[in-house]
Amino acid sequence: MTTLATLDNVTRTYGDVVAVDDVNLSIESGTILGLLGPNGAGKTTVISLLQGLRKPSRGTVTLFGGSPADARNRVLLGSTPQETALPATLRVGEVLDFVGSHFASRAPTAELADEFGLDRLLRRQTGSLSGGQKRRLSVALAFVGRPKLVLLDEPTTGLDVDARRTLWDALRSQHERGATIVVTSHYLEEIEALAQRVVVMGEGRVLADDSLVGVLDRVGLARVRLESGQLDRVATLPGVDRVDEASGTSASFFVRDSDGFIVSLVRSGIDFRGLTVRGATLEEAFLSLTGGARAAAGARTAVRTTPSSTVKES
Repeated sequence: MTTLATLDNVTRTYGDVVAVDDVNLSIESGTILGLLGPNGAGKTTVISLLQGLRKPSRGTVTLFGGSPADARNRVLLGSTPQETALPATLRVGEVLDFVGSHFASRAPTAELADEFGLDRLLRRQTGSLSGGQKRRLSVALAFVGRPKLVLLDEPTTGLDVDARRTLWDALRSQHERGATIVVTSHYLEEIEALAQRVVVMGEGRVLADDSLVGVLDRVGLARVRLESGQLDRVATLPGVDRVDEASGTSASFFVRDSDGFIVSLVRSGIDFRGLTVRGATLEEAFLSLTGGARAAAGARTAVRTTPSSTVKES
């Protein structure tokens, strides 16, 4: 594998705010890397550093062996930010053709349109597209120049379930044809569907950098809530990762094996009632990774579930 980009001991501050804190990251060719974290974790700042839109306050960022600020090193880089402005009066096909005209070797418009589900929209003006359709076009534009490295910041924002899966399939196809892809997301489901390697960030720091399976094992918690007059004894049972929301006789216990925990609870003879079990949310998983509430502030609460606030496409 070839190293395409690196962050070496990179820190980026905005006044008194530390957005990225001494991050080391290496992006090798041939993978889909998922960059996972709550709001304020530093994901978008990392993307902007790799794009050359921001300079590190300390440390070194390299892209294709040189500085991301040098336009020559960005020729083989594709990207889609969280928000993209499209010329409202141009047709979808015209936008793809215009962006493609800037590259010596470009992907055919028809090929991209078919792959990203835009083939029936080529003659539509972008101003008449739904939010989800605009988002698919924005992501497709990142691949027009046949880039070696693509940075996608929250690529499925505004997509319904079917459109999201269409986009996932397109990203997998682009990867199979040689593109290395970095995807940021709040949602573990998104990263689980796409990524082979996962980097977890919180408060500007890398909390975990592992295979998908390795990271899922680390955040694969269950939340068990119950009432008992002996919560202190419940907290000492095997498999308890941490205790949260303790109030009076009620508390939540985060465990890695809910079945094993319940067996231990019953065998202990501890009196309990009102037991409920569910998978941990992403916010709760981050609390377990960081050992503190601050690193999970602002995280959306969804693990392996589709966000309820998606926008339906017309």
